[in-house]
Amino acid sequence: MAAMVAIGAVARIVLGNIALESPSPLFGILIKVGLTETLTITNGLALGPGPGFITGALIIVVSDLFMSPGAWTPFVAAIIGFVGFSAGMVRTWFRNPNALRFAIVAAFLTILSEFLQNLWVAAFYNLPISATMMTGLPSLVTAFANNVILLTAVGPRIMKMIQDAAGNQPR
Repeated sequence: MAAMVAIGAVARIVLGNIALESPSPLFGILIKVGLTETLTITNGLALGPGPGFITGALIIVVSDLFMSPGAWTPFVAAIIGFVGFSAGMVRTWFRNPNALRFAIVAAFLTILSEFLQNLWVAAFYNLPISATMMTGLPSLVTAFANNVILLTAVGPRIMKMIQDAAGNQPR
């Protein structure tokens, strides 16, 4: 699990710095091209709800310590942690998910994550939820494509590697 947190945090830091140097409209898109949700979902499916939550939350906290922590850090960490927890709960339905099931889980959890993050932005900045959702649409599309493609292509193999390393096979 520590390796997943380290990989996710480093990827988020590198891509976050690239995004920060980009024109403003590209920031929301570039920050979503990464491994945060992908590794969180995979770890949750491989090891269960607790490790899924911890992986997601720690990737955000650790990477924000090196980038730009702010009022959003605990909320985004909780949201991404919740994504990992949810992936762990899905594990009870899909013991050994294939690529199609990874795609379904990735699609659902990505939409949930983006919705919750936009809802937090709307509440924190007192903005209309509809405007926030529309503004966050490019970010949603990028995260959706990133997670569905990555989890479909390599999710089952990464899950098996995590389980083998942890000595934790699904029952």
